[in-house]
Amino acid sequence: MSGSTAGRAPGRRPGGPDTRGEILRAARESFAGKGFLGTSIRGIAREAGVDAALVHHYFDSKDELFVESMSLPVDPRQVAATVLDGPVEELGRRIITVFLGVWESPDGQQRMKGLVRSVVTSEEVSRLVREGLGQMIIDPVSEVLGVPDARLRVSLVASQLLGVALARYLVELEPLASATPAEVIDRIAPVLQHHLTA
Repeated sequence: MSGSTAGRAPGRRPGGPDTRGEILRAARESFAGKGFLGTSIRGIAREAGVDAALVHHYFDSKDELFVESMSLPVDPRQVAATVLDGPVEELGRRIITVFLGVWESPDGQQRMKGLVRSVVTSEEVSRLVREGLGQMIIDPVSEVLGVPDARLRVSLVASQLLGVALARYLVELEPLASATPAEVIDRIAPVLQHHLTA
């Protein structure tokens, strides 16, 4: 055994130039194969051939790994924090405002289009989004509502948002596609609020 490899644990290697990339690759494969809930930091570390502590060196949590590996244009945890920052009576308006903010940026729109197309064509991606965004966005918003059917209410909001995304950005249905973000917000916010608190 050469001096450069002596003392190293089998299957483990120190951080190198592309260690972060290898961890992300392993995370993508794990999320795709096992889903968000079935993926663990230890499992990702094992697949990447590194120690779990090294994964934590590059990524704070499984949530962060999910965001990075899925190339999401926005961090779902930040979305939840922004949406929840204010009175419940204005929750619908904050949700549609943040949602359109992501879609209206050129980079965000391109990446979100790819994500939506993947969700509707791939059961694996659909499950990932369902589990990952469910834990990071739907659960926190549901808790704030504090009603027995909170998850159903938030799911109805999600269905409304998906419809807006498909019609406005993918199908480009007029006149919705040409409406200003302010117009869309004014029309959709009361509908979302109705789902959440009516």
